[in-house]
Amino acid sequence: MSQYRVPLTDIRFALHDVLDAGTLFARLGLDDASRDIVDAVLDEGARFAETVLAPLNRVGDEIGCAHDKATGAVTTPPGFRDAYAQYVDGGWSGLTAEPAYGGQGLPHLLGTTIKEMIDAANLAWGNFPLLSHGAVEALLHHGEDWQREAFLKPLVDGRWTGTMCLTEPHAGTDLGLLRTRAVPREDGSYAISGTKIFITAGEHDMTENIVHLVLAKLPDAPAGSRGISLFVVPKRRVARDGRLGDVNAVHCGAIEHKMGIHGSATCVLNFDDAEGFLVGAPNKGLMAMFTMMNSARLAVGLQGLGLSDRALQNAARYANERLQSRAPAGPAFPDKVADPIIVHPDVRRMLLTCKALVEGGRLLGYHAASLLDVLGHAQDTDERADADALLGFLTPIVKACLTEWGVECTYHALQCFGGHGYIHEHGMEQLARDARITTLYEGTTGIQALDLVGRKLLQLQGAGLKVFLGMVHTFCRTHAEDDTLREFVGPLAAAAAEWQTLSGDIAQRAQRDPDEAGAASVDYLFYSGYVALAYWWARSVAAAEASTHPEAFKTAKRETARFYYARILPRTLAHRAAIQSGAASLMTLDAEAFGA
Repeated sequence: MSQYRVPLTDIRFALHDVLDAGTLFARLGLDDASRDIVDAVLDEGARFAETVLAPLNRVGDEIGCAHDKATGAVTTPPGFRDAYAQYVDGGWSGLTAEPAYGGQGLPHLLGTTIKEMIDAANLAWGNFPLLSHGAVEALLHHGEDWQREAFLKPLVDGRWTGTMCLTEPHAGTDLGLLRTRAVPREDGSYAISGTKIFITAGEHDMTENIVHLVLAKLPDAPAGSRGISLFVVPKRRVARDGRLGDVNAVHCGAIEHKMGIHGSATCVLNFDDAEGFLVGAPNKGLMAMFTMMNSARLAVGLQGLGLSDRALQNAARYANERLQSRAPAGPAFPDKVADPIIVHPDVRRMLLTCKALVEGGRLLGYHAASLLDVLGHAQDTDERADADALLGFLTPIVKACLTEWGVECTYHALQCFGGHGYIHEHGMEQLARDARITTLYEGTTGIQALDLVGRKLLQLQGAGLKVFLGMVHTFCRTHAEDDTLREFVGPLAAAAAEWQTLSGDIAQRAQRDPDEAGAASVDYLFYSGYVALAYWWARSVAAAEASTHPEAFKTAKRETARFYYARILPRTLAHRAAIQSGAASLMTLDAEAFGA
């Protein structure tokens, strides 16, 4: 069975040494987030993840959720409900929420570290509170006063959970095709009717109420995505004074039988004139929903990171224990019948790939989370504007790269086990199955790439890219004469310059042929992710050298960075070639030639 131990040393290194979170929090006026408080939260989060959630990971996979077709009720796997009660009692649901609504007001960056722990310990369980944060953000920024009063406090304290209801059987990415309807009533509410699918935690037995945020169309709505409105539709009716009423006309018609995350309830929800309330302006629902969706996309990126780290931990342990043959140069452990497989170069290639992507990816994800704190608390308007642009640019990179790397890392880790990885006993195949969904929900990798190129690069003229390149240039100038960083600074500066050139080339070609943007998008996304990680690995080496960590820790950071620059950063060469090849190689073949 796979195990999980929270990598507290590396998490603290990321927070305190690389990102200098203490200085950031103090500058933003987050006075409650002192070093002592942060470390105490990390310790308690690790205890909860390791002792409460991790033991339930296999239970959730083997037993899964049960659906009563007659009543629509969903029963979660054994232990899940009690774990959620402990989660609420521990105050985790309100860790980063506004104190005005019962939250603790701690930094989003700190909340992200706890999110990583939860996802690594038990991804399926972590999906139940996952969307509550996004629901809170959507209602906080777009809801009416009475909606904030009625819904936010029970969501923040964990008595209720939230969902995001977008997808319909015929309408996935193209939300303009949705058919769910909202008919106004005389009392100011709306009758919501339609079917939504793939609704994470759409029904369960953990809380007394579930708050559904539903996209629907008003009777006189314009066609397409311009005619979408957002509604809050609770499982049990909620009066304007917050009183809980009877059961609303929302029914779980089925739960999906999936490749992975068996312990997560993925529901078909049927709305039959259910009572709902408009959130925000009519026909402006996408704006409000994207507040929730962007939060979820960052969160899903952390899911990929958590699974990668758990997979690496188990593969590294196995590689040090499993005895098979001898090292190429002769017996490394002559007192044993064979050497552990960690002596073999290809096993080390797989483990180092995971290590480089996990530790670099952690900084990429944490940095994005820190921008949420800057957006919420910085006094300088220019600083907030830069943070907003950079966060928008990084969000699709975090979501897509961390999840695709999650698939890569869980498969590398499984491969280290050989045939033993493919069987159920060691738990590695569950991690590989669970990881696959992260590249799909909250927008596939292709959708993230189109957002990055079409909106963040072309429409917004690369505003976020310019901020990130500014960070890279500052770092390279600062350390230009630093002998300990010379081997990283030169290649990083060259990669950043090429990144800028490629971005301009894509923009020029897209003006001539709209297909060029889509043809380049996925390769551009990965190119961006690999250069971003090169930056964070250079910063990791600099931070490690300046820290009080043991020499072994510093050496490990430097050698992993060298591996990254030598073996992973060159992947950008293939992505660059694909980008420069243009759209013709993709678009020339007739559709019929693909076969039926």
